[in-house]
Amino acid sequence: MRVLFVTGTGTEVGKTVVTAAVAAGALARDGTVAVVKPAQTGVSAGELGDAAEAARLAGPVTAVELARFPEPLAPATAARRAGLDPVTAPDVAVVIRNLSVAHDLVLVEGAGGLLVHFDDRGTTLADAARLLGAPVLVVVPAGLGTLNATALTLEALRTRRLECAGVVIGSWPAAPDLAARCNVLDLMNTRSAPLVGAVPQGAGRLSPTAFRAAATDWLAPVLGGRWDAEAFAMRTQDGRSGVASLARRPRSGR
Repeated sequence: MRVLFVTGTGTEVGKTVVTAAVAAGALARDGTVAVVKPAQTGVSAGELGDAAEAARLAGPVTAVELARFPEPLAPATAARRAGLDPVTAPDVAVVIRNLSVAHDLVLVEGAGGLLVHFDDRGTTLADAARLLGAPVLVVVPAGLGTLNATALTLEALRTRRLECAGVVIGSWPAAPDLAARCNVLDLMNTRSAPLVGAVPQGAGRLSPTAFRAAATDWLAPVLGGRWDAEAFAMRTQDGRSGVASLARRPRSGR
């Protein structure tokens, strides 16, 4: 897959860390990677944006930010309030097409969920993915409420005839509760999209060296890793966390 869109069922679900993990896996296979953030909101000038954060964790990727708006709002709203031009789906598609010529993989991280508006005409990340015919990876939370939000996002993808590359749990807790453990089985049984990864909570706080060493443990082979959904489910159901403890991984070398 040459272009992959990364969306979530909402904000703060782990999209940036999942994007970084996919990028790290591609770099480990000697691929060239670009990470694109079409609209960065809630970050002021001089602050690290999501594309730069993914590059910090993953390694030498081409980090591209198309637009930046200071308030932590939907891109269309943030652009309007800042008096700045919004990004549009065609803008995104042009940049990605150009980057895909020079890179083996282009990762495009959305803002919030799939249907958040880029502009006042209502164009979305889904529109950009449709223009490129690119698959979409869905990042979801582990806990209560995730099944409905995941189902709605997958239905929106099907309605738009967009391919779903799979579902990744973006922040798997070290001590998962009953809802999280049950959700693993339910997400695995979702017919329209496979469960293709689980990133441990706090992974973004690892040193870059430790992050890169562990990234392929969190993602299935379809994303370049060695994570196995069946084995993960077995570990979670017998009371274990399902992922290696971050406390055992080195934290030096930031």
